[in-house]
Amino acid sequence: MMTKRAVLLDERDSVAVAVEGVQPGEICEITGAGSSTITVGEMIPRGHKIAIACMEKGEPVIKYGHSIGVAGMDIRQGAWVHTHNLASSLQGTHAYREPEHVYSWDGIAPNALMPKTFKGYRRMDGSVGIRNEIWIIPTVGCANKAVEGMKLRARTELGLDFVCFTHPHGCSQLGDDLASTQKILAGLVKHPNAAGVLVVSLGCENNRIESFKEALGSWDDNRVKFLSMQDVGDEEAEAMKLLKELGDYSKGFERRNISLSELVLGMKCGGSDGFSGITANPLVGRVADLIVQSGGSVVLSEVPEMFGAETVLMNRACSKEVFDRIASLVNDFKQYFIRHGQEVYENPSPGNRDGGITTLEEKSLGCILKSGTSPVTDVISYGAQVREKGLTLLWGPGNDLVSATALSAAGAHMILFTTGRGTPYGAPSTTVKISSNTDLSVRKPRWIDYDAGRLLAGKSFDELGADLFGFIVEVASGKETRSEITGNRDIAIFKDGVTL
Repeated sequence: MMTKRAVLLDERDSVAVAVEGVQPGEICEITGAGSSTITVGEMIPRGHKIAIACMEKGEPVIKYGHSIGVAGMDIRQGAWVHTHNLASSLQGTHAYREPEHVYSWDGIAPNALMPKTFKGYRRMDGSVGIRNEIWIIPTVGCANKAVEGMKLRARTELGLDFVCFTHPHGCSQLGDDLASTQKILAGLVKHPNAAGVLVVSLGCENNRIESFKEALGSWDDNRVKFLSMQDVGDEEAEAMKLLKELGDYSKGFERRNISLSELVLGMKCGGSDGFSGITANPLVGRVADLIVQSGGSVVLSEVPEMFGAETVLMNRACSKEVFDRIASLVNDFKQYFIRHGQEVYENPSPGNRDGGITTLEEKSLGCILKSGTSPVTDVISYGAQVREKGLTLLWGPGNDLVSATALSAAGAHMILFTTGRGTPYGAPSTTVKISSNTDLSVRKPRWIDYDAGRLLAGKSFDELGADLFGFIVEVASGKETRSEITGNRDIAIFKDGVTL
């Protein structure tokens, strides 16, 4: 009989993850943090959990060395552990206790062969970009089709790299929703991956140009142009004049060697599977640590996917102030759920469950691995920009488009997007799709940039971590990603209030 394999992530764990599907009666070899064999008592899908010990009803089920919920019934060794016998143990908001000691981090052992610089663009204000694009950003959804037409005409007539980011907002919005729209769009206008930006308004919306300029603050007239379509006869012809000016301006920038200390990476996961917390997320976490050690910045959002794992992040706070702000970040987001009468600890999405993720604790513990192991140095609000080196937590939901847009507006040059299910989506910032399993990478080569599933085939973590780090530097230096090649780049803006 063929022996199958499962991975134990922590020596304290009571479950292991099946590397391949296992049939009843087959023997499964446990590798990783432990070494043993067990006989499987029922069919267990690939990526799902196997009980490596008996558990009584109500007993915590342990994965990643932490509880991912409680057994809903007695569970025997070799059993399949999933939604039928495992339930979340999370509830309500919490008063968190500050750790007794400040987190200490020694970093990663230095490797002299790893790159120290990338080739980027130094902007006139001193900021750095990894792309030299021209962005067209509408202030309102009414202008969407018009700016799409401007982009297509400009590409044909001017032959440069024009990108537009449409959205349904900017009119009939009040209060915080209008402010959120303006903050996100302002963050995109300021983004250094854009050499130049054309802001297009209809002219009568809430987010008209005069109002938006107040939210934007200062700007460079050479880099940012404004067009109100109701104020001109032929808006497309006027747009071509402004886009040509921006195109000429963009030609003044050339790639040069820039320290990795100026790179900002956003961390995102979407459509996870049972391998996400074994391969892609920890591998991205290694890159996060290497960037922080190089003096750079890393941003983690998706607050609901911190629920159940938030204390791990709190224990890494660099100060009491940051600890308190992490606690507020988490509890404030829980109150958002409660205010709308929704279950705070809703189970993961159907795709996540199909992939082997059962509870929110399990999803969260795997999710935060993308942040690596460095201290949390700052916490920022939705629509704000990164202001500190090191690891920053950003207020934002788990939704792929909304959170990736927020990471872009926060100033992330590049987003490392891990996935076990696959998606063609790309954010305004350069988006690198990293698959948790090799099958996905093979099936969807037009979506996936990097295969982290090779860890399951025997590649060492240190070897693949260094390889991914080198790949990220190549992308920062100009290597195109799949979503850039296919043109899959979109934005979405958080909405919570009344629409007029």
